[in-house]
Amino acid sequence: MLNAERIKGLMLRAGFDRVGIVAPHRLAEAEEHFRKWLERGDHASLGYLERNIDKRFDPARLVEGCQSLVVGAVGYKNRHWLGSTPKGTPQIASYALCTDYHITIKRMLHEVFEALRQDSPTLQGRAFTDSAPLAEKQLAIEAGIGWQGRQSLIISPSLGSFFLLGELLLTEPCDHYDTPFQEEHCGSCRACIEACPVGAIGEDRTIDARLCLARRTIELGEEAQGDLHGRLFGCDACQSCCPHNRHTPLASHPDFQPIFDPSEFDCKRWQQLTHKEFSRLFGQTPLTRAGLDRLKENAKLIELKFNEQ
Repeated sequence: MLNAERIKGLMLRAGFDRVGIVAPHRLAEAEEHFRKWLERGDHASLGYLERNIDKRFDPARLVEGCQSLVVGAVGYKNRHWLGSTPKGTPQIASYALCTDYHITIKRMLHEVFEALRQDSPTLQGRAFTDSAPLAEKQLAIEAGIGWQGRQSLIISPSLGSFFLLGELLLTEPCDHYDTPFQEEHCGSCRACIEACPVGAIGEDRTIDARLCLARRTIELGEEAQGDLHGRLFGCDACQSCCPHNRHTPLASHPDFQPIFDPSEFDCKRWQQLTHKEFSRLFGQTPLTRAGLDRLKENAKLIELKFNEQ
């Protein structure tokens, strides 16, 4: 049997800021909510979300024999969290200023898993972070990490919403499981709804991806169009205005420190970058998901809007 305190100690040592452990079970209510969101077409071009729904809301189907699910949260808030840049300089979501979190978090999870395997050589499992059909946000609630904010993100009392999630699905039971986060601290605040420049936040704490600037600036195969409101890649509008993010600490993990300063790259500089320069400057960041050609399209559209003002 796995020891919960041992797991949490390893996760914290690996660099996670918050950890919770749950027994895998079907998340029926969350699945129903998700299916209604899909039926409305709010997922836009993100067709992959329609696949493997049974696994997404029943983790035991994702890893055969899964008996324990470890959820880790690591803060990435940095000095650019407010998202403001000089006029003529496009904005970039703050998580994209750092080393790609998929690389960092997977490494952290594998470090923990190998240590657990030293304790229990027959242990099997898999590590995930935003790359598999897994209801990460609901699992974070189940693990006691936080509540779902009005902007759909999970908010932790100690981290705010500027954190990323990683999970270990393990084939042995744990001696203790955490309880779901029961409180809700958004109250009557509607700051995120009012701050969203495209009105993408629904009253039911969902996002209309057809409008959302994060999707519109990143997804490949989609032509840049409409007003991007100065966003080159992603958008932090609904986070930078959140009262719960005002007094939370900046990230302590070295891999979540900014690699570059977005204020140093105006629209013209983005459009003049070569692929070689892009690879050298941003090859380890999430910006590679969109690719230079897409970012140039975004920069051109943003510059046109800036010139109209």
